[in-house]
Amino acid sequence: MNTLTTAAVLPLDPLAPHTLLVFLLQIGALLGLALALGRLARRLGLPAIVGELAAGVLLGPSFLTQAAPGLAAWLFPPDAVQMHLLDAVGQLGVLLLVGFTGMHLDLKLARRHGGTATAVGTAALLLPLALGVWLGYAMSGRLKPPDVDTMTFACFIGVAMCVSSIPVIGRVLVDMKLMHHTVGQLILVVATIDDAVGWLLVSVVTAMATTGVGAQEIATPLGHLAVLLLVVCTVGRWTVHRVMSWADRSASPGNTIAATVILLILSGAGAQALGFEAVFGAFLCGILIGVRGSADRTRKLEPLNTTVLSFLSPLFFALAGLRIDLTSLADTTVALWGLAALGIAVAGKFLGAFIGGAAGRLSRWEALALGAGINARGVVQIVIAVIGLRLGLLTPAMYSIIVLIAILTPLMAPPVLRFAMGRVEGAGRGHPAPVLPDITSGEARSEVPAPTPGVGLDSRIHR
Repeated sequence: MNTLTTAAVLPLDPLAPHTLLVFLLQIGALLGLALALGRLARRLGLPAIVGELAAGVLLGPSFLTQAAPGLAAWLFPPDAVQMHLLDAVGQLGVLLLVGFTGMHLDLKLARRHGGTATAVGTAALLLPLALGVWLGYAMSGRLKPPDVDTMTFACFIGVAMCVSSIPVIGRVLVDMKLMHHTVGQLILVVATIDDAVGWLLVSVVTAMATTGVGAQEIATPLGHLAVLLLVVCTVGRWTVHRVMSWADRSASPGNTIAATVILLILSGAGAQALGFEAVFGAFLCGILIGVRGSADRTRKLEPLNTTVLSFLSPLFFALAGLRIDLTSLADTTVALWGLAALGIAVAGKFLGAFIGGAAGRLSRWEALALGAGINARGVVQIVIAVIGLRLGLLTPAMYSIIVLIAILTPLMAPPVLRFAMGRVEGAGRGHPAPVLPDITSGEARSEVPAPTPGVGLDSRIHR
């Protein structure tokens, strides 16, 4: 009997009862605390993600390990199988969350505001990227894992510093009633550009981390990237349209939900097979699903959206918080590097917005508002930090610094936006703006609709 036949006949050992028990308790504890603290955060006027991350922090090495080491070791043992079970659930959650983010992207809007958005987006992407790479080289002697190449580490830090976060930015714009304002629309377009290019860069850097940093090793992931984008724009686009059109014919939402999940997961698998992160494939697939979306599809996807937002997403962020070790920030050197990283992250986005705004002939107050909006990181930066930690590109201290930046930058956006927009309106530049077409009238709103609820910017998203 050959090996394959033997494997098919002999049953595998089931999951150990104690392992299953601990796994279920982990899920229950993380999710219950994440939902409770997320609701508390919203009542305090903070993004829910702050509470969800705090749940992981309280159950992780920052608190529970210090207060009750015995309980912490039993509930979250340093066991690979136990952590892999949690990671698998978390990866499914982030795959669907990033897929929904891709569905939200409005490519027509990006083309409509092309010139100004490209100028601001390019400057607001390249300047933080360059500053982040410099920072990565500067801190490599202290915060770089010993077996990671310095160039790869620096590039990864640069990418982590240059991204924005569409879900966070969209929520801020909705709360401040700026979604239909010219400046609000431009913020959203610039964030779209930064997010899309950011995922490309993450994919290339993570591929470099697994293959090396020589000329041939860098050329390989770039070649794979070209193949992936070609497939997405041809066969992928046709397949997604056909599958979703078939699913949408059913009056029941079941087919649409199943088709969406299958497409996102298989796209993630395809990206993973080419050496990229699975979330990148899900992001591209989400864009294809959203390009020809409809109100009926949005309605049918609402149950899946609710599941992602109420279960998988909070669990993922609680798991991300579980890996934060705030005790590492007690080290003065690490704390100073953390402050430097925060300053560079904020300065890079604001300076990039000012430089791009000058090229696009925006006023200084409009540029300040743009900088405040695109400075909010949140979800995307946390996902990137988790990828870096999983691949061994980040130390726990560096991971904690990046996640804290992702938490703090969204909190800066509302007050700065409120201040800047008061000056924009006071100068008479808000309705209409001199550079962009007026999209505050009823006619313009019909051309540039608000993001559809249930796909990325549901009113319940407080990220």
